[in-house]
Amino acid sequence: MRSTAPAGLMEAFWDYERALMDDDVKALDRLFAPGPDTLRGDAAGLLVGHEAISAFRSGRGGAPQRRVVETHVQTVDDDHALVVAVTELVGGGRGQQTQLWERQRTGWVVTAAHVAVPAPAYDARIWRTLGSPLARATGDGPLAGQSVAVKDLYAVAGQRIGAGNPSWEDAAAVETEDARVVAALRAAGAEVTGISRTDELAYSLAGTNAHFGTPPNPKAPRRISGGSSSGSVSAVALGHVSIGLGTDTGGSIRVPAAYNGVWGIRTSHGAVDRTGLLPLAQSFDTVGWFARTPDLLAAVGDVLLPSREPRRVGEVVVVPELLALADADVAAAVGAAAAVLGATEQAWDLSALPGWRAAFTTWQAWEAWKAHGPWLAGRLDTLGADVRGRFEMASRITEPRALEAYADLLAARQQIRSFVGDRVVVLPSASSVAPLIGSNLDVVREATLQLTCLAGIAGLPAVNLPVTTAEGLPAGLCLVAAPGRDRDLLAFARVGVVDRDSP
Repeated sequence: MRSTAPAGLMEAFWDYERALMDDDVKALDRLFAPGPDTLRGDAAGLLVGHEAISAFRSGRGGAPQRRVVETHVQTVDDDHALVVAVTELVGGGRGQQTQLWERQRTGWVVTAAHVAVPAPAYDARIWRTLGSPLARATGDGPLAGQSVAVKDLYAVAGQRIGAGNPSWEDAAAVETEDARVVAALRAAGAEVTGISRTDELAYSLAGTNAHFGTPPNPKAPRRISGGSSSGSVSAVALGHVSIGLGTDTGGSIRVPAAYNGVWGIRTSHGAVDRTGLLPLAQSFDTVGWFARTPDLLAAVGDVLLPSREPRRVGEVVVVPELLALADADVAAAVGAAAAVLGATEQAWDLSALPGWRAAFTTWQAWEAWKAHGPWLAGRLDTLGADVRGRFEMASRITEPRALEAYADLLAARQQIRSFVGDRVVVLPSASSVAPLIGSNLDVVREATLQLTCLAGIAGLPAVNLPVTTAEGLPAGLCLVAAPGRDRDLLAFARVGVVDRDSP
């Protein structure tokens, strides 16, 4: 290799650098090689193909300002060369970019690039506050050595509950004691690393907080993490902590667990003490948690769940009508995994599902407004557009309409529990893989809630097992059983692992 640059290469390099600083997307597109094999990678993940790289550039709003302080060239031959540049960011710190250039008919173009920038001291998309640790263990029990991200809805002594909203956090009082579940984890030997981000007042399934951004999804880069337990799931998936404490009202454990390829459990309604937890809709709110292994997921359950005589899992069924509610790639992955688990098909009459789903949404909204309406009535403008829209809808629900929905829910609860019976039911945890950041999330939310509302309405435990689609993206298989069978599901998940490559 030669260290001197071929003719025209450095001129093209500096054209690229100027275009990058000017956010000239057309020029950047021209300077990256066309076709499906062009590569661009950074800490967030790898983009493959010119089309994907161009879409990323068009949506990011420009790169951080910087200056080039060093360049090094290794020439492969007259038409190929590697350029490594050291950069200094205006905001502080140094970065590096490595580019493979090729001379084509139209001139020099980049065929592969990797960009490195300084890691933040802490990622404000994931964390509201961090410590070293924030709260130490108070005992030396079975979770000794484990670390916890606590969703910003739980009381931690000496901290405020921020609920994903700066105005709420500013008005909140400092908590004098831990939520019961936080205290139990600390007594079992776990340390609280920090308080993790949530969607505002937990009224979302996306994790796209309007104030703090979207926590990263390392298993599906540039896709949403899922909410509302978004910070906790991201912290677990990234390896920042071993346990992510969250909540699940309409799917806020199951959906992010599926999107990030981790294990998660929504507990039976009322199974774990919710004292010290800020509510959203108390008829559906449950404690839940994430882990990267089924063993640790179950170990947390041993600490938090009530002791019960274990029951062996009997019949495992998969419902074709529920699989059909998911996108084809997710349905295929869940269906294949269900076969590995020995599930047999069982047909359900889901003609009433749209009505159940509507009743769930109405009663959830009624309870959410009862819980937070007095504070929000003059402060709706402090909320992001998506959550504000839901609370505005909630404020318009009349009591007769709410009570009608509640009556429908009671009937639905009885029907769903009858369907489940003594079986373990397999269904998709979410209707799709994690959507791309910036895509229309309303359609995905509605489709997913058709699946997740079932456990919410009936108060059932649900465990997410990671599966992978044919395209290599994380998805979720959900195990559902009768109320109180949380430990049975956790035990079954430990032996019924369906995706050995999952973390």
